[in-house]
Amino acid sequence: MKAYITILGCSTWALINTYYAVLMEKAYHPDVIHIFAEDIYAEELEKAAEGIRILSEEFGVSPEIKTHVVPEADFVEAGKTISELIRKLREEGCSIAIDITPGRKALVAAALIPAVKHRMDHVFYLAVKRLENRPYMMIPLANQSLRDFVGEARSK
Repeated sequence: MKAYITILGCSTWALINTYYAVLMEKAYHPDVIHIFAEDIYAEELEKAAEGIRILSEEFGVSPEIKTHVVPEADFVEAGKTISELIRKLREEGCSIAIDITPGRKALVAAALIPAVKHRMDHVFYLAVKRLENRPYMMIPLANQSLRDFVGEARSK
């Protein structure tokens, strides 16, 4: 089973575009997706989940999508919540990928600490030369690069 964790920040496009790139470039097709958002972005969760549903259907997958709201900039609470989720997913034998592209720093840091501790399979980051609020395939591929920090570290 494959799990995908992503963090919604101020750009829903960043979340959706990274997921699109992961599906297309890495062929990582998750069975379950967990979207985390700080309470100030909670109203965007349904839009993000719907974008993920649409992309998943196009790639012939239908993951279960779960959303989580954590308090704004609460590094400790977010860290506990994400760490517990990762621990549970590991116990279930899941391969786990995390997308840090769209998240704010406090939430990304809170996610990366348990990611290292629990030996995450993938840490994805979509590097885009400048902020683009449009679909992945409308951004020139020369202006973006999907990185897998764990995969790159393993190959060195």
